[in-house]
Amino acid sequence: MQNTRIALVQMQSKLGQMGKNLAAMQRFVQEAAEKAVDIICFPEMCVQGYDRETARELAGDIATSQFVVSLVQMAREGKITIIAGMAEKNEGQGKPYITQIVVHPDGTVGKYRKTHLGKSEQPYFCAGDEIRVFSTPKAKFGIQICWDTHFPEMTTILSLKGCEIIFAPHASPSIVGDRRDIWLKYLPARAYDNTVFIGACNLVGDDGRGHHFCGGALVIDPKGNILAEDFRGMESMLIADLDCNKINMIRQQKSGSMANSFYLRARRPELYKELVEEPEKLNPDLSSD
Repeated sequence: MQNTRIALVQMQSKLGQMGKNLAAMQRFVQEAAEKAVDIICFPEMCVQGYDRETARELAGDIATSQFVVSLVQMAREGKITIIAGMAEKNEGQGKPYITQIVVHPDGTVGKYRKTHLGKSEQPYFCAGDEIRVFSTPKAKFGIQICWDTHFPEMTTILSLKGCEIIFAPHASPSIVGDRRDIWLKYLPARAYDNTVFIGACNLVGDDGRGHHFCGGALVIDPKGNILAEDFRGMESMLIADLDCNKINMIRQQKSGSMANSFYLRARRPELYKELVEEPEKLNPDLSSD
């Protein structure tokens, strides 16, 4: 990993107003580019706005949607990698995917589809089935969308695949609770145990249809410490500089200290087989939902 500057955006996305949302995103991208940001991450489904009932109607196709063309142009002009949330059309199943597209400065476009859907999302969306790794010249990163972050196996897999940064875009409403308090219950442990940086961001404010999001942006370093945060409850962009030495020193074993151990090297996978192969035997009362 090389030193990397990232930006996490708390965005007030207006439901169904893609032109207005893209204009707001363009302003953030331009500001980030002026500040030499390498990667900018926007919240879950920020392009169309987050709403379960209208997601299928508003969903777009990555290959043909004009908003993807606009994001490609922004990435090229700003020489910046853009991570943006959208509802992705799914012709086969009908129900759309919750997707983060990754747009690189060279115009290439990748995607990650949310793999863990909340109970309220399952009737409306289709889950993805792939844990993906993305690369820039400076770092490798993965994406976990909102509910995904509650499954620690995902962070471990991404770290083992070489990811140094995990981006966690959210669309969490205000009724869920204090976003800072919730994130600090588990994100520092994900970062510390897996030696990764974690950058989380959330939708903020009213979407124009009565849905209110609490916002929040947070960066955790590989030791589980808060590197940067913004919980003012307003649209804003949080910029953080990620020091590559915090990753490289541990992963390349330049220090013999137990305090700087890459814990994943000491895993014993032979003990964890039943977690994947026969999970029902661990606790028959647990359902798979």
